[in-house]
Amino acid sequence: MQQADQLSPSGGRIAASGLLRRAFQGERAGYLFLLPAAVFLLITVGYPLFDTVRMAFQEVTLGTLSRGERPFIGLANFENVLADPAFPIALQNSLVFTIASVFFQFIIGLALAILLNEVFPLRHIFRGLLLSGWRIPPIVSGTIFLWMFNYDFGFINFFLQKIGIVDQPVRWLLDQDYALLTVILTNIWLGIPFNVILLASGLTGLPEDIYEAATVDGANRWQKLTRMTLPLMKPTILATLMLGFIYTLRVFDVIWVMTGGGPVNATEVLPTLAYRESFNRFNFGEGAAISVIMLGMLLVVAVFYVRTTNEEEM
Repeated sequence: MQQADQLSPSGGRIAASGLLRRAFQGERAGYLFLLPAAVFLLITVGYPLFDTVRMAFQEVTLGTLSRGERPFIGLANFENVLADPAFPIALQNSLVFTIASVFFQFIIGLALAILLNEVFPLRHIFRGLLLSGWRIPPIVSGTIFLWMFNYDFGFINFFLQKIGIVDQPVRWLLDQDYALLTVILTNIWLGIPFNVILLASGLTGLPEDIYEAATVDGANRWQKLTRMTLPLMKPTILATLMLGFIYTLRVFDVIWVMTGGGPVNATEVLPTLAYRESFNRFNFGEGAAISVIMLGMLLVVAVFYVRTTNEEEM
């Protein structure tokens, strides 16, 4: 009798409504589980981002804050930032620092990922040692490299003098010609483990049968890398480069610890300039304007990545 009711039109509608109700309840329960994380992100990320963008169009200084005012001034903060002689220097240093760091982090990370993907003794120990440097906080790493590149007692100068490459200590962090190169080398070392993790995960997902077929056809290692590995890993490579660009463009702590943006703006980048405007000169509006410019640069990279991946999927 019950089976007959389910086969009837009214029984079918009741069963369908029950299925829809259960599906809706399951979907609603999923949203409820996501709600705490969404509220947390809204408070810790969404509101500060909104307030920074709003502050970029307001006059926010110690004087206005003491009066409880934040008057709207339109694009004046952006005009002041673009007229600042330090801004083009910081922009150029940021691009050089980011592009050089991301390029060498990727090249070295890819080579190490391919090496660690091979089977050899003590492979897991080498992986652990390689990733151990990534667990160190950037401020601690910056301090370590500050000591290593020290002019008087740094290990780098001591080693280079011992092997005869230089006759006298090099002023790595005190000379305008070497300061930016020094922080780039430091950041490359810091970012290599991150690239290895992402690229190694992409390598492990590649099918083995195509490599076996290529070996049978007589392909060498270079042909396998350029014609098989890199094309198959294109989504992973794009994601690695995009994330590396985003993380590197906003690097602040390492540069601030090692050079503070000096000497004579040689390592001044957009994050350090924004910090200096906000907390040294107390021009919070102009500091926010620099942050918004950086946000625009990151959005351009993100849009390029999304469009490229969409074209690949089509």
